[in-house]
Amino acid sequence: MAVDELDTRILRLLLEQPRTSVREYARVLGVARGTLQARLDRLERDGVITGTGPSLSPAALGHPVLAFVHIEVTQGHLDEVGDELAAVPEIVEAFSITGGGDLLTRVVARDNAHLEDVIQKLISLPGVVRTRTEVALRERVPHRLLPLVESVGRAARK
Repeated sequence: MAVDELDTRILRLLLEQPRTSVREYARVLGVARGTLQARLDRLERDGVITGTGPSLSPAALGHPVLAFVHIEVTQGHLDEVGDELAAVPEIVEAFSITGGGDLLTRVVARDNAHLEDVIQKLISLPGVVRTRTEVALRERVPHRLLPLVESVGRAARK
């Protein structure tokens, strides 16, 4: 989907001021409220905007340990294992991958003992051959999209 300069200005505002009203966004951007709403609807419909909920901190919810668990799956059982992973609340993301393993999961835990319990649960799932875990020590670059939006905006102006 092509994103133009106005779209990138809208996205920047959404990222920088997520709690502002549509009316205020329109005022700041100098566009009609209807124009802004139509753009927002299109960006949602096209999958550029995928949600409007708050960002939550697993650490603040009592789960400060973050680990990335690589899972090797028995051939032909990827979908079944993926469905089982969705039932594990400590798995906050899971991706099919290439390279060393079949799935990569982002797992949160209360402490290292809890992480071990989660990993043991994963190992016991039918179709899981083995796991490999890497524990995150410190976040170096927090999840961000503004630099990407700015890059897309620069490309749109050219």
